[in-house]
Amino acid sequence: MIRSDNGYFGEFGGRYVPEILLPALTELEDMFFALRDDPTFWQEYLTLTQEFSGRPTPLTPLRRLSKELGGAQIWLKREDLNHSGAHKVNNVLGQGLLVQRMGKKRVIAETGAGQHGLATAIMAARLGLDATIYMGADDIERQYSNVFWMRQLGSKVVGVETGARTLKEALDEALRDWAGSVENTHYVLGTACGPAPFPELVSYFQGVISQEIKQQAMAQIGRLPDEIVACVGGGSNAMGAFGAFLEDDKVGLVGVEAGGLSFKEGEHSVRLLPDTATPGIAQGYKTLFLQNEDGQLGDTHSIAAGLDYVGVSPILAHLTQTGRVTPESAQDHEVTDAFKLLMKTEGIIPALESSHALAGGFKRAKTMRPDQHIVINLSGRGDKDIFNIARAFPQPEWSDFLQRESERAKELFEATQGEK
Repeated sequence: MIRSDNGYFGEFGGRYVPEILLPALTELEDMFFALRDDPTFWQEYLTLTQEFSGRPTPLTPLRRLSKELGGAQIWLKREDLNHSGAHKVNNVLGQGLLVQRMGKKRVIAETGAGQHGLATAIMAARLGLDATIYMGADDIERQYSNVFWMRQLGSKVVGVETGARTLKEALDEALRDWAGSVENTHYVLGTACGPAPFPELVSYFQGVISQEIKQQAMAQIGRLPDEIVACVGGGSNAMGAFGAFLEDDKVGLVGVEAGGLSFKEGEHSVRLLPDTATPGIAQGYKTLFLQNEDGQLGDTHSIAAGLDYVGVSPILAHLTQTGRVTPESAQDHEVTDAFKLLMKTEGIIPALESSHALAGGFKRAKTMRPDQHIVINLSGRGDKDIFNIARAFPQPEWSDFLQRESERAKELFEATQGEK
C-alpha cells in the first residue's frame, strides 16, 4: 500500500481546506492511521465485503476475444459483479466502518456516474445512516436509473445546476455541505482525490482488488501478469488495481483516461499525458488539473460520466511523474468499439468507464506475445449506460423511445427534487 509523506505524494496532495474542516480531517486521519495496520480491522472489512458485497470477485479469462485479437492473453478482474455493480462499494463499506467508530449519524457524497452515490446509499441503508448525495444535473440526466435507486434506498439526491453541472460541481457542493455540518456528518469521498487523508484512505480500501488479482493470478496463471490496465477518472479503481503491484517493477501499470472527442480544450478529460494538465490547487488538494493560465478550472468531456472530471488522484499524478504508471487515453469512438467487442465476443456488458480500460488494454494486448498476460480491471457493469449506448448505436425504433425517456427522467427528477 502506498503511503503519503505528511499527506503528500511527491509534490502532489496536501490539505487545503477551510479551518472548520481541519478537526474532522484530523479525526479521520488519526482513526485511519490507528487501524490501517491492524489485521483485526482488515479482517472485519474483508468479512463485510464477503458477506454483503460478494467478494472475492473472479478473474475471468477472455479466451475467445484473446484469440480474435491475437497477442497477449486477456483477463478481466470482475468488479462489475460486486453488489451495486461497481468497485465503489469497496470504499464505502470501509468508510462505513469508520463512521460507526466515529459515532456520526449522517453521510454525504458526490457522484458522477451515480455508482458511488448508489453505493453510499446502500451503505447508509445497511448501517442506518442519513445520506445526502450531490450529483451534477447533466449527470442526473445521463444516469437517472441510479438516481431513482438512491431515492428508493432512502437517500436525498441534490442536483447541482452550477457550472458544467457534472462531477466537479457536485464535489464542490458536497464540500460546502460538510463545512456547515461537520460535527455530525462524515463526507464519504468516492475517489482517491481530495484533501489528506482521502487519497490514501480510499486507495487502502480499494486495494482489496489488487490483493485478489495477485492471489488469483498466481493460482490461475502461475505467475504475476505482465500488465494491469485500469480506467482513470479520479483514480479509485486504478489505485485499487495497482496498489499491491507498486513494488513489482516487472508488472506494467497502465491508466487509461477519457480522450473524449479530441484533444481540443473542453472535448476531453485527459490530465496525465504530457501537455494536457498543469499542477494546481483546488477542491482541497494539489494535483494536475485541466486549467487555464489564470488557474481557472476548465471544461471536460467524456462519454462516461464517471471519467468526466477536471482533476486526478495526486497519487496517480506522482506515479505517472515518476514513470511507475504509464498514461494512455481512449476516445469515445474507441470506447464504444471496445464495449461492443467485449459484449458480442464474451457476453459481458461493461460500464462505459470500464470500456476505456478495455479500449486501451485491447490495443496494448495486440502488441504483446501470446505467452504474455494482461489484466484489465472491469470496474463496473453497463446497466446504467443503456440509453447512452443506445445513442451511440442508433436504431430507428429507439429514437422516439429515447426522447420520451429523457423527458420523463427530467420530469421525474424535478417532481421529486424536494423529496428524500
